[in-house]
Amino acid sequence: METRRIFLKRAGLSTLALSLPFTETLAAMDFQNDHKVLRVAIMGLGSYGSRVADAMINSKRAKLVGVISGTPSKVETWKKKYGIPDKNCYNYENFDEIKNNPDIDAVYVITPNALHKPQSIRVAKAGKHVICEKPMALNAAEGREMVAACKAAGVHLLVGYRMHFEAKTQEVVRQQRAGEFGKTLFFHGLSGFIIGDPTQWRLNYELAGGGSMMDIGIYSINGARYMLGEEPIWVTAQEVKTDLVKFKEGVDETIAFQMGFPSGAVATCLSTYALNNLDKFFLNGTKGFAEMQPSTGYGPIKAWTNKGPIEAEHVTHQTTQMDEMAAIILDGEKPMIPVDGEEGLKDLVIVDAIYKSIKTGEKVMIA
Repeated sequence: METRRIFLKRAGLSTLALSLPFTETLAAMDFQNDHKVLRVAIMGLGSYGSRVADAMINSKRAKLVGVISGTPSKVETWKKKYGIPDKNCYNYENFDEIKNNPDIDAVYVITPNALHKPQSIRVAKAGKHVICEKPMALNAAEGREMVAACKAAGVHLLVGYRMHFEAKTQEVVRQQRAGEFGKTLFFHGLSGFIIGDPTQWRLNYELAGGGSMMDIGIYSINGARYMLGEEPIWVTAQEVKTDLVKFKEGVDETIAFQMGFPSGAVATCLSTYALNNLDKFFLNGTKGFAEMQPSTGYGPIKAWTNKGPIEAEHVTHQTTQMDEMAAIILDGEKPMIPVDGEEGLKDLVIVDAIYKSIKTGEKVMIA
């Protein structure tokens, strides 16, 4: 992390800022390269919260300024590691008080799925912008409540779709929208890994709202939508469960699902917690194809088309995500692929349809 002096010097504020009172210096530091910086508090200090926090060290438009956690020891560790002041630290009982804290602009909710709706709504009512990890909620009904609450509060609701800002992903989408693959007719998405600790919250139905679909499968749902550039009109799905001890009632192990689109395009996808090495997207059209493997992992994405490899510098996904989300919130930027609450809601409608198809054994139409 840059020192205070180096930061101010790069911002062209060194001499002036170092002569100001400390409070005024902090105000000056809210701007970098003539752009305002989004000041973020992270709610949920688990492994992914740490990944986002570390990524923000290199962010140009967003900075970590606060934490919300139910574990005091984690708060103390984060305070020391990231230089977070006491006044910006909250727990799950008192975080409504952020409404009185002008030093926090947004809260990134990175907690178990079942907590997304109530916590995001509380953040919105406190007048802070909401960034919520995916899936946005347990189902579409909850998602609609979140969208309505954030609109009523006049705050942004963004979802942590980091891939929407990834350079190679964007290039594939650009080529598809430009017609370089011709009419795109088929998408194939494979999303899965072998999940470990059977006691973790992701295998607890009350907290996760499902299993692999609510974690990794949503990447294929979302990827099919942005790579085909359409919204599905029907879904069929089948579930396979081989371990009834680890994957209890309501917690899916493996789901194969299919989606149909207005143009006639179809998508076939797999979501699983039982197989490794599944992180692949394939898009096929009348004039060409695009393939990505890995397609959604944290590391460098590999992508190629019928014309050859797609080259782009790898930047930590969460760093780019937070910079771009700051531009959306502070500058009114419109991303190539949306990341707002309505985008998150569209995925939840499909998730609901997939679970309904599994239960009924029938094709489910999507209005």
